[in-house]
Amino acid sequence: MINTIKKIVMHPWIALGFRLYIGGLFVFAAMYKINYAAEFATTIASYQIVPYWAVNALAVFMPWVEIICGGLLILGIRVRSVSTIIAGLLVVFTVAIFINLLRDAPISCGCFHTVEDPISWWTILRDVTWIGMTMHIYYFDSVLQTDQLFLGKLKRIHS
Repeated sequence: MINTIKKIVMHPWIALGFRLYIGGLFVFAAMYKINYAAEFATTIASYQIVPYWAVNALAVFMPWVEIICGGLLILGIRVRSVSTIIAGLLVVFTVAIFINLLRDAPISCGCFHTVEDPISWWTILRDVTWIGMTMHIYYFDSVLQTDQLFLGKLKRIHS
């Protein structure tokens, strides 16, 4: 029974589902932020964690990191590297939300739109769940990785 559950949990097709979900999530989240960088800068500033001089640069730079990493994850390119970056981003987001929950700050997450429900402990739970999915991708994803398929063909050509 335990081996069956273990096989199901560690199955690479589940990791593929998580990979497509997290990749799509990051692409979707970045699209709005790229189009409305000024509003996103206001959201970043509302967290009161980033120095004032870095808010605009972060508002422009971070969504591009999100969309590139999300796209690479969907395409299956450098999955372990990209999942590490995404997990790191999620940890930073979770810590920022946690700090503002402790401050009792009535701010929105800013994850998908600038006007959202205020952050809550459910936001932390959601982000921790996404971190778990990303870790699952890191350890168990092996299906349809584009770079691995390409490298396999290269090895056969050179052999």
